[in-house]
Amino acid sequence: MQRLNALRSLLILDTPPEERFDRITRFAASEFDTPVALVSLIDERRQWFKARVGLDACETSRDISFCGHAIEGSNVLVIGDARDDPRFADNPLVTGDPFIRFYAGAPLILPGGLSVGTLCLIDTEPRTFSRIDQSILCALRDVVVEELMREAATP
Repeated sequence: MQRLNALRSLLILDTPPEERFDRITRFAASEFDTPVALVSLIDERRQWFKARVGLDACETSRDISFCGHAIEGSNVLVIGDARDDPRFADNPLVTGDPFIRFYAGAPLILPGGLSVGTLCLIDTEPRTFSRIDQSILCALRDVVVEELMREAATP
């Protein structure tokens, strides 16, 4: 409940796209050469995309989301090939469009320690993701969190 209250206090759910978040997802997709990059916010029933590159959907059900798993920890969740991971092998996002194989999601952890979403990368091909890659993704994630907090601090 605290996590959902923290998310709602940001007053960002269901708001229009913003260049400051779009720029980060475009850079992430380019930097890591992935077809999809997202700023995903997770409420009780869905993952909603504040910014997205390479995906037409603006949200998906939380029960099939990779990001819903990523927010459970504090480290980057890396899935090299989703077909080989029992949590995701039968997921409709893996077995059907968009045919997710690779996923890397850095939790958006607010100053109070609550995770409200992710900055994530998705590919249709299996991949590896080094410690350096994870560090870069975390640095970009920190920029997203700074932007979220800047918005929350604005009266």
